[in-house]
Amino acid sequence: MASSGYSKWLTATIAVALAAAFSASTAISLYICRKKSKKLSLKVEELESSLYSSLKKCIAERQGRIRAQKELRDALAQSNSEPLEETCYPMTPIGFVQSCFSTRNGTPRQPLLVPLARACLIFNSSRVPQASLEGLSEYSHCWIIYVFHLNTDLQKLWKHPSRSKFKAKVRVPRLKGGKMGVFATRTPHRPCPIGLTVAKVEAVEGNVVLLSGVDLVDGTPILDIKPYLSYCDSIEGAAVPKWVMEDNMFTVASVSFSEGFSSSLADCWQIAGKKSMYASPDEFQCLIKQVLSWDIRSLSQRNQPHDPASNKVNGKASNGFAESDCDHDELDSIHERDEVYSDNVIYHLILEGVDVSYKINCNGNVIVEKAIVSPAVDRNGNQNRISYSTWRDKTNSVD
Repeated sequence: MASSGYSKWLTATIAVALAAAFSASTAISLYICRKKSKKLSLKVEELESSLYSSLKKCIAERQGRIRAQKELRDALAQSNSEPLEETCYPMTPIGFVQSCFSTRNGTPRQPLLVPLARACLIFNSSRVPQASLEGLSEYSHCWIIYVFHLNTDLQKLWKHPSRSKFKAKVRVPRLKGGKMGVFATRTPHRPCPIGLTVAKVEAVEGNVVLLSGVDLVDGTPILDIKPYLSYCDSIEGAAVPKWVMEDNMFTVASVSFSEGFSSSLADCWQIAGKKSMYASPDEFQCLIKQVLSWDIRSLSQRNQPHDPASNKVNGKASNGFAESDCDHDELDSIHERDEVYSDNVIYHLILEGVDVSYKINCNGNVIVEKAIVSPAVDRNGNQNRISYSTWRDKTNSVD
């Protein structure tokens, strides 16, 4: 009996001890949790205070920049020594173009006329982080703002406006040499030689944008690109003068290739093909046909294409027009003529360092004669030039 009472007492004592231990453990845990919670609350308050301080600082800095910019504009506007219209805004190219058009001769008059015309826009990574191009590949086309760097009138930009001799009117091929105000045309001879074009976005990878349908010559400096927005960039019912729509004067009747052209292209492809953006001589030949499907000769060449008495300057036929008089359509389509015959004229088109010679008869039929590697274009000078294998890999990675 006594043993049974002792056992109950022992059990009760143990239970009380365990309860006390549990209570003590719970109390310690609660204390630790409260302490951690207090520290966490203090940390949150500290971070919130720091964030609020940073936001106030950013707002103050932004207001300061806005105020400084306004004061600068006001000072420029009120300056008597330097009128606002003479103020310069520094702009540095953010990238350059590697194009299939080695020279401006033969570069299309407008964008998208030659779907196979390819180019790579390579951005300066020190000025344009790769993150800047995120999302561009989701657009089918983009606007490109560039510099007419081969404009023969660039030296006039460094002269005072009163001595620059910029002409208010330029000759327009669609008007058969008639003149039109410079701002009613797309001539490169402008007070500010800035061009605007649109191109199809094939792929975006790293700091490189692959484009097609371009009308940009190799080496063109790029100032900016913007996505093409069809809902606002395409204006339904937009009106243009009738002379702008006269494209039939630039089309040719047919484009054919001589019997020996394929072999001549195959020979020069062994060198040119290594740095070409095209898969094969056959694809490159398709590019040639697309380019020559438009009459890319200058206005004077079309008016007097078979004149044996054409003036020659350094072995090249002169077109009779001052370059400063020509429109973009006119200037960029002036071709070299190395050989002049009484019956025909041989013209030259240089694509990706390949000199393509051709004839065009009075009926508008183009006959492409042969292709050779052009000695006038140094294709070995740029070892980083995009080749077809790189083009294929980048476009396939997007697909």
